[in-house]
Amino acid sequence: MPESGKQEAGTAGSDHIPGAGPEAMAAAGSATAATAGPAGTALSAGAPGSAGSSSAGSSSGGSGNPSAPTGTVPAGPVPSATASGSAAPVKASGSAGAAKAAAASGAAVRRAGLLVTLVLGGLTALPPLSMDMYLPALPEVTRALGAPAATIQLTLTACLAGMALGQLVVGPLSDKLGRRRPLLVGMVVYVLATAICAFAPNAELLITFRLLQGLAGAAGIVIARAMVRDMYDGVEMARFFATLMLISGVAPVIAPVIGGQVLRLTDWRGVFYVLTGVGLALTLVVFKYLRETLPPERRHTGGVGEALRTMRGLLADRVFTGYMLTGGLSFAVLFAYISASPFVVQEIYGASPQTFSLLFGVNSIGLITVGQINGKLLVGRVRLDKVLAVGLAVITLAGLALLLMTSGVFGKVGLWPVAAGLFVLMSAMGLIMPSTNTQALMRTPHAAGSASALLGTSSFLVGAVASPLVGIAGEATAVPMAVVQLVCALLAVGCFLGLCRPWQRNPEA
Repeated sequence: MPESGKQEAGTAGSDHIPGAGPEAMAAAGSATAATAGPAGTALSAGAPGSAGSSSAGSSSGGSGNPSAPTGTVPAGPVPSATASGSAAPVKASGSAGAAKAAAASGAAVRRAGLLVTLVLGGLTALPPLSMDMYLPALPEVTRALGAPAATIQLTLTACLAGMALGQLVVGPLSDKLGRRRPLLVGMVVYVLATAICAFAPNAELLITFRLLQGLAGAAGIVIARAMVRDMYDGVEMARFFATLMLISGVAPVIAPVIGGQVLRLTDWRGVFYVLTGVGLALTLVVFKYLRETLPPERRHTGGVGEALRTMRGLLADRVFTGYMLTGGLSFAVLFAYISASPFVVQEIYGASPQTFSLLFGVNSIGLITVGQINGKLLVGRVRLDKVLAVGLAVITLAGLALLLMTSGVFGKVGLWPVAAGLFVLMSAMGLIMPSTNTQALMRTPHAAGSASALLGTSSFLVGAVASPLVGIAGEATAVPMAVVQLVCALLAVGCFLGLCRPWQRNPEA
């Protein structure tokens, strides 16, 4: 078997996926029988003349062979995923209407053009824009609103918690109503909440509307990830997540720089004016260009009870839960840095907002670069579990080095050694995040929205818990940041080894 094929075998096929009955697995087969190549389309079903191609793959993630021949999806028997993950033919109904329906379903999952890729990237970039553009203003917000640093850090926690909880609602809702309508409603509410944040007179009101901003912004995160699962499988899904990381990774690079420049022209409220404009522009682009990727025949028809049963089934899958927790704890390492770095760099080491923005941008470039090396060179050649293991090892070692430096083991350490440690830690996220998302979502073609919601919610909830902990000892020390990072990294390693157990599913890994 080719290397890329062995990589995915067993990810979703070696174990029975809880919560996927015969009907769900049949739908999964039709969903992933037409897995895309380098990009998939969000064109509406039955769009005339839409060019596209797909490689035949099973719902288990199959081989995901990027060199497989491409062509239009035939309107005939569609491979259906069995419980073991193998593809089994499903007899066609024999009616012309069924053939046309199959062709229309295939047309909905075509290759995406550059525009659709950019739109999905913009949706995934919205959270880092909302968080990182605001970071250089945190010390100024503390002074302007007369609130302690720990209280102002709750504005980050509220936004993060809102994004987590919102995904639990929007994800299953998108499995029932389709992707487009919940996305548009969420984007409109995001714009309104962000505009109100700009006029908040006190910390309490700012925290409240940052929570609402997060709840609404969750639609973009969870639905973008579910759309990727609608269109991709296996190795190509990993590659597309790497592409999205390139696009969304630009946001952390430019967001603090823009935030720092906005602060030179106006006060912290100007940051929210800019975010309002960005949200409005993205909403208009989504309305005009982004089409539905989940055809009606693949949507869930149940209510809240079915959504809860689906999530319970997903959580009962030990391997899915392992990747979910591994990704969530790794994200907590990242968010501990995001939350603490404005105070560490500016207050402890005396750097200016512009210097902080520059360092933050450099670290984000490291994440983007490693993510692209992963997507272009490693995916398909090295098993995703091996890539993930290397990333976890790097963030653990970087967290240990930061703890030793900030606690004074090496004496008084200046800004640049600490900045180097943070750069290594941030860069390694380019190996971890695409790998955990891909491995988890390959197990869940029957409920991509619910699975995406659980992945996002776990990440943001753990990050929300980590955020206030980094400031627990005040603004004079960076030790809490390093402790949180190291502990979360070690827990992520424990979940990967204890729950995912990659050696059992991939003996050669």
